Amino acid sequence: MTFRARLTIGMLAAALLPIAIFGIGVRREMAARLNRQADRQVDALVNVLRADLTTEVRDTRARLGALAHQLAADTRFRLAVESGPSADRRWLLDWAVEAMRGTGLAMLQVQDSAGRIVSSGHFRNDFDRLDPRLPRALAAARATGAVVRARLADGVLQALAGVDSLTVGGRRYTIVGARALDSVRLANLSPNSEIGVVLVIGDSAARARLPACGAAVLPRCAVAELALPYFDDSADGPGRSARFLVTRDSGPIEALRRSVDRWLLLALGVTLVAALGLATWFAGRIARPITELADKTARVDLDRLDQEFATDRDDEIGALARLLDAMTSRLRSGAARLRETERRATVGDLSRQINHDIKNGLAPIRHVVRHLTEIAERQPDQLAAIFGERRATLESSVEYLDGLARNYAKLSPALDRSSSDPNAILREIAAANGAAHAVIELRLAEPMPPVRADPLVLRRILENLVGNAVDALDGRPGRVILSSAAADAPNGRRACLTVADSGRGMGPEELDRSFDDFYTTKAAGTGLGLSVVRRLVTDLGGSVRAETMPGQGSTFTVEIPTA
Repeated sequence: MTFRARLTIGMLAAALLPIAIFGIGVRREMAARLNRQADRQVDALVNVLRADLTTEVRDTRARLGALAHQLAADTRFRLAVESGPSADRRWLLDWAVEAMRGTGLAMLQVQDSAGRIVSSGHFRNDFDRLDPRLPRALAAARATGAVVRARLADGVLQALAGVDSLTVGGRRYTIVGARALDSVRLANLSPNSEIGVVLVIGDSAARARLPACGAAVLPRCAVAELALPYFDDSADGPGRSARFLVTRDSGPIEALRRSVDRWLLLALGVTLVAALGLATWFAGRIARPITELADKTARVDLDRLDQEFATDRDDEIGALARLLDAMTSRLRSGAARLRETERRATVGDLSRQINHDIKNGLAPIRHVVRHLTEIAERQPDQLAAIFGERRATLESSVEYLDGLARNYAKLSPALDRSSSDPNAILREIAAANGAAHAVIELRLAEPMPPVRADPLVLRRILENLVGNAVDALDGRPGRVILSSAAADAPNGRRACLTVADSGRGMGPEELDRSFDDFYTTKAAGTGLGLSVVRRLVTDLGGSVRAETMPGQGSTFTVEIPTA
């Protein structure tokens, strides 16, 4: 993921998360407060309903008590219940109707001790019917009252009933009265349309349509209930219960919640669009100069330090650009110094190599001149003869130096792959490098196949090895053995040229570093002899290895492909 994408995502998150958290928090707090308010309203409605029912029952019982007291003192009632059909009997039948109208009751009836109805106000023709269940049921629920279902001449009545009694002529009579419970009256108890009261009898269809409120979002559900005994004068069996269900309509709260959700989504959408545009623009403003710096930096290397990072910005990016510009300036100066140092090192390396090769070429001449000087001093008459014997060595050394001069004049000469005779070169080197303390022996295989190597290069290799072998004797009498042999190898036939000495040998550390450039143990050595050997042998496609034993000498073997 690019820096611009990460910056854009970070800015979007920084803009959207606070709004989302704020919106969700407001939504949750609003819903919690509305629910708490609704719960308080429900509790208040339940208390009002309970108080209203208690007051209703108390008022009904007070009215019934007044009627009972009035009826017990009325002579016509005593005459009507003690005599048979008479004018007082007709008065008794009409009494409940008139008393019900005067007291505002919706139901009123008088029954004797056997449960026979002697007067009924809500259903006049219901007299002489035996129904002792209602007084008993109301007597059992005297404290709370009960809901009864009574027949009317034109339908049925749901009412909150009470009961009272009186005694006339030694007989006990019961007065049952009730006030109607209708939907209008129940609706007036609710403070608003969201909370209502429904009368549900048992497990009626209305109860099934009003489940309890839970996790599911319902249009209207029951949140509380108040149960009272229930009596149905047309049904047999035990009485059921009447429930006053307090219901709550969650529609307005859900509508408000959906409205808040829509506004929250709209705010998030607008913020997303605005934040995306702003984040893209801002990320581009930041990422563009960084990308330009990265592109310029990617083009910087030691061979191309001409990139310019100068800028007039005064922010962090400008500071970074100025640091990069100063860095490239230092790199340009350092690269110039490095090239100059490399040039000087190369010139010095070449100078040491030329010096080393010339010293190797001058050594045979110096030996011959020293030998001729000794002959001239001791045996002058033999000078011409000895000079004739050593003339070939002088000419060979001069030719060697001349070849070196031609090669160094080319500085990087093409490698000559012409064939040469390794035995002939070993003989020339043995003749040219003799010393008073060193005995040089030749152990050459005959016939020896020619090798694919420039004679001058091969002589440089062997001259370096023989010179090192003679120096390894440290001026003590010793032997240097030069040998040649041909051997078969997996990659073709090869010539093995060996230079062995009986000198001091080398330790493990010296052997490990013997072919390193400029490593030497000699006081006046350059450390280039064996490194030159390794490089020249490698150029010829051959290999060189060393075997040594401290105090017993060293053996160097050069393997070169034959022609």
